[in-house]
Amino acid sequence: MSTALQWFKSTYSSSEGGACLEVAVSTRAIHIRDSKHPEPTLQVTPSTWTAFTTALKQ
Repeated sequence: MSTALQWFKSTYSSSEGGACLEVAVSTRAIHIRDSKHPEPTLQVTPSTWTAFTTALKQ
């Protein structure tokens, strides 16, 4: 079984690069990174991620 994270970015991101965030979901954390500089990553709990995305929608 592979433990590699599956990174994805928003469908709103263009293929030209630039300022994109990539996100990967695991059972215990949401991993966030800058597409231009993939290290280091930020990790938050799923509940923190939910609160963040909910606040963005308001």
